[in-house]
Amino acid sequence: MSTVQTHCPTALFDGAEALADAILYEGYLLYPYRRSSVKNRVRWQFGVLVPPAWGEAHGLVDSSVAGSAESSWQQTECLMEAQDTAIVRIRLRFLHLQRKVTELRTTDGGYRPVDRIEVGGRTELSFDEAVPREFDIEAPVGDLRPGRRFHVCVPGGEDVEPLVDDRGEPLGRVVRRRWPLSASVAVSAVPSPAPFRLLRLAVRVENTDRTTPADGPRDEALRCCLLAAHTLATVSRGRFLSLLDPPEWAAQAARECSNVHTFPVLAGAPGTADVVLSAPIILYDHPRIAPESPGDLHDATEIDEILSLRTLTLSDAEKREARATDPRAAAILDRVDAMPPEVLERLHGAIRSLEPVHQPGDSATGLERARSGFGTDVGITPATETVLVAGTLLSRGSRVRLRPRRRGTDAHDMFLEGRTGRVEQVLLDIDGTRFLAVTVDDDPGAELHQWYGRLRHFRPEEVEPLPGEVEAR
Repeated sequence: MSTVQTHCPTALFDGAEALADAILYEGYLLYPYRRSSVKNRVRWQFGVLVPPAWGEAHGLVDSSVAGSAESSWQQTECLMEAQDTAIVRIRLRFLHLQRKVTELRTTDGGYRPVDRIEVGGRTELSFDEAVPREFDIEAPVGDLRPGRRFHVCVPGGEDVEPLVDDRGEPLGRVVRRRWPLSASVAVSAVPSPAPFRLLRLAVRVENTDRTTPADGPRDEALRCCLLAAHTLATVSRGRFLSLLDPPEWAAQAARECSNVHTFPVLAGAPGTADVVLSAPIILYDHPRIAPESPGDLHDATEIDEILSLRTLTLSDAEKREARATDPRAAAILDRVDAMPPEVLERLHGAIRSLEPVHQPGDSATGLERARSGFGTDVGITPATETVLVAGTLLSRGSRVRLRPRRRGTDAHDMFLEGRTGRVEQVLLDIDGTRFLAVTVDDDPGAELHQWYGRLRHFRPEEVEPLPGEVEAR
């Protein structure tokens, strides 16, 4: 077992870390950024790696790709083309819980924990903060067969901030306490069956803490968890292949990659393939922060204009509580309060590209499908419309097998490859393109989705007709 470096400067990593920071703090503290808000009472929703004994005792054995599922480990597998002399660099990033406790000074000179302290117009609240951590691994590709394991150790610590009254007399203190963390990172690069040289890079991150009681509450276990854990990877003199849109010769190898509680996508500028971000939130290849965004808001993919306007409406009392809750919340309030009108106007909307609208019958497909709805012509009835697919007329009630395309589609659709479903509607988009609205078999929420119209939409070429139909309901 090897010990990893705490930080190894890499320009390629630095270019992707703005996006990685958004992953790191996703859901850290949600609007209205107050401790008292109900949605801020249960925190740490993505990439939580729990102590193994605690996870086993609580039945956390899920092995899906879902990054919201808590587990003691996560696994990334991706494809790369590289020689044995190429250097692989991996950066593990996560948050380390820091428990902030306010303590009031007692008459005997000691201290006792309290929920809050008011001093000199300042409020301090007890709250769980977090410290960002990152660790780097570097090894030649040839050294990663059959694999190497690296050990990660994070020491605990305590910081004490005295609080004094207007006369300089000690009133209390703020204690920030961190507990030790331990983890391991197993890395391997093995040949993957393909007509050309191709390697499957695997990175498995495990929480190895042995100090947390198996029967303890979640709040206690969180002290020794890796929070929002994710990895970045680069390779010198080589390239990664997209798992969302692999070349045909590597398609089977891409399907054989097993990703658990995280999923890798190409990061960096479009057209590049030398950086991978594996995150507990599924993204498209080459994701990026909107250039007009003035800063992170931690709020579930963030609609900057709406959140900024809502933040401006907070009362003075609400802002005071938010500032007392967490320094990052205070920074958001400061940034929004100081936002000049031209910046807010820039957030109102942005045109990313301009494309002509194609008429029905044109060879181009026109607008990409919109998951929120479709325009229809007068006389179009989704429940009775039909579309011809592979010689079979499909309508409401038809049975289909899903074959989502890999380019230009929803990243989540790839997990439905080969699943069967039922056509609920045939829709006509504003450019004349037809879509099938489908419910997926064995989906426990199918009836609820049907009730409020949350269906999955596919182009006719993304489905295969199945024999037989079910009775339309």
